[in-house]
Amino acid sequence: MTYTVSEGKAGWRQWTGLAILMLPVLLISVTVTVLFFALPSLTAELAPSGAQQLWIVDIYAFLLAGLLVPMGNLGDRIGRRRLLMVGAVVFGATSALAAYAPNAELLIAARGLQGAAAATLMPPTLALIRVMFTQARQLNMAVAIWAAVFTLGSVLGPIIGGWLLELFWWGSVFLISVPIMIVLLLLGPLLPEYRDPNPGKFDLLSAVLVLLAALPLVYAVKMVAEQDLSATTGLAAAAGLLFLALFTRRQRRLPDPMLDLALFRRKAFTVSLITAALAVFALVGTFYFITQYLMSVLELRPIVAGLMTVPAAVSAAAGSVLGAALTRWFRAGAVMGAGMVFGAAGFVLIALLGTEANLPLLFGGLFVLGWGIGSVQALASTMVVSTAPPEKAGSASGLFESATEFGQALGAAILGSIGVAVYRATLAAALPPEVPGEAAAVAHETLGGALAVAGELPRAAGAALESAARVAYVEGMQVAALSGAAVMLVMGILAFVHIREAQPSA
Repeated sequence: MTYTVSEGKAGWRQWTGLAILMLPVLLISVTVTVLFFALPSLTAELAPSGAQQLWIVDIYAFLLAGLLVPMGNLGDRIGRRRLLMVGAVVFGATSALAAYAPNAELLIAARGLQGAAAATLMPPTLALIRVMFTQARQLNMAVAIWAAVFTLGSVLGPIIGGWLLELFWWGSVFLISVPIMIVLLLLGPLLPEYRDPNPGKFDLLSAVLVLLAALPLVYAVKMVAEQDLSATTGLAAAAGLLFLALFTRRQRRLPDPMLDLALFRRKAFTVSLITAALAVFALVGTFYFITQYLMSVLELRPIVAGLMTVPAAVSAAAGSVLGAALTRWFRAGAVMGAGMVFGAAGFVLIALLGTEANLPLLFGGLFVLGWGIGSVQALASTMVVSTAPPEKAGSASGLFESATEFGQALGAAILGSIGVAVYRATLAAALPPEVPGEAAAVAHETLGGALAVAGELPRAAGAALESAARVAYVEGMQVAALSGAAVMLVMGILAFVHIREAQPSA
């Protein structure tokens, strides 16, 4: 079915609906990062094992990534508002359960259910925007606001987490979800309902296959990020790729597939999806180092380090809105390409940072980076949902969000691995001879380990180790930033060349 643009302008009901939809968007983006600062106090109280601590952090992302496409498809079939309301109930309940979890096992279960509920909240927001705003220019702006709020939430997460932990206990970082979900449930009936008029049968086997593909793939990527290149990691990656191939094969044969593979024949759809994933890949891969740089190299408090990233969030929000506005005069591909070039320039500025604080360079790099990636994410998400038919917008939204989830994981894994390799090689070459072999082995693993063992050495040896480790870490961050810049520059050229539409069309 071909969907043509209606010239009817959205009124106050649509813009009010957009404001309501921003509640789950803001909440989910905050939830992704708010846990970071709560881990030490949570660990002290619940005493999880090392494996349990990893599951507390990772199970949410595993189930979120694995269920985004099935839940987007389910929303297309049963109604997007209905799925949103069900997700709000489950997310609120599991957040309360996580806040008062008496042990690590119950917290892991609650976090897993939270991830599944989050997968029911995100696709309907973008898919409902697709049908609420039928005029191309208004659709561009609405999706730009969606992207800006999501970016702001990701940066606000650590700041809100730090503030809550100074006033309350670790469970408060989960409990903040409950009142927001209650407000969403009260205002949700004001949203329009939309479902595919001819949905066909929901294919449970496809949902199982995509989950079986996503879980081991995300696991393998996270293990690579932690420098675990064991046989288990390889087997997980192989299993994920096998189930992905089976899922793709089944979609080709079904009369009503969960994911319409014909969407990938549209160059604007495919290139926008890849561009968004690689923008997040570069951003997360570099921020993987920036947070430790601020806290361990510049020795800033966590809350101060979080505030240092605000320029990136503000500029990303501004870039989202301006990028949408620029499509009045320029092709979407040109704006996205320029955004990737801006992002690359931001990474180059970050690569110039050293072991001494240089706030103008830091803020300048983060501001330019945020501006570029904000404009890319806003337009890429618009291109993905607008090139899909309205009855498939939920599936397309789930696919877009899955791509960005994998982009985040791959960024931390690949750029993180590059940076760590540089750190280890640089430190090995510059390691002071007076550092004992056991301490050197610990320092070789991570910057945090190096700083910890340096405090146990004699003053001169400890100071020399700290200095060498910080220099090595900065060099690793510089190489990772330049790698991110190269990825963004190449993808920016491809977006400029291959996305020929004058603007995203509804």
